[in-house]
Amino acid sequence: MLTFYFAPGSSSMAVHIALHEVGAAFEPRPMSFKGDDLRAPEYLALNPEGKVPTLVIDGRPLTEVAAILYYLAKRFPEAHLLPRDDIEADAQALSWMSFIASTLHPARSRGLDYAKEVYGIADRRLGSDWAIGRYSIADIHLFRLYWRLANSLKPAPETFPNLSAHYARMMARPAVQRTIEIESAIGYELPA
Repeated sequence: MLTFYFAPGSSSMAVHIALHEVGAAFEPRPMSFKGDDLRAPEYLALNPEGKVPTLVIDGRPLTEVAAILYYLAKRFPEAHLLPRDDIEADAQALSWMSFIASTLHPARSRGLDYAKEVYGIADRRLGSDWAIGRYSIADIHLFRLYWRLANSLKPAPETFPNLSAHYARMMARPAVQRTIEIESAIGYELPA
């Protein structure tokens, strides 16, 4: 049994998309930043960091976007979110997800100029349709970060042409549409 703790629009959105991509049955547990749900003692018992996402797998919590995406890709290989038996593709996906978590995710907090610089790096690095040459968990993770940037700063498509094209491809995916529909209905209350 999978139980998914998430806050609409936050980084947990990537895991939400992946859960729909793999077709896993899960119990959704939406969390509220305004309601201070992430500081509730019951939640802190699952995730002492008090952040989302948390995926509870048969009673055991797993945290961090990249780890949960990797778990879902490996647990549901028929979804093809990572190539089978391709250690280099796995490493490329992990490279992308490390870059996303360590560089793109905190970029906005370092200022608009820095954010533009690192998203420019991501745009050049992407260079093709998909992060590792075919659709993968790295694309899901990248999309969620660019989704927030695109919806808040609204960069012109020519600013980041590869990321803009990637965003359009991702927005056409049924799992992305379903996730946005569900999370929009709950409501976004993103932290600063």
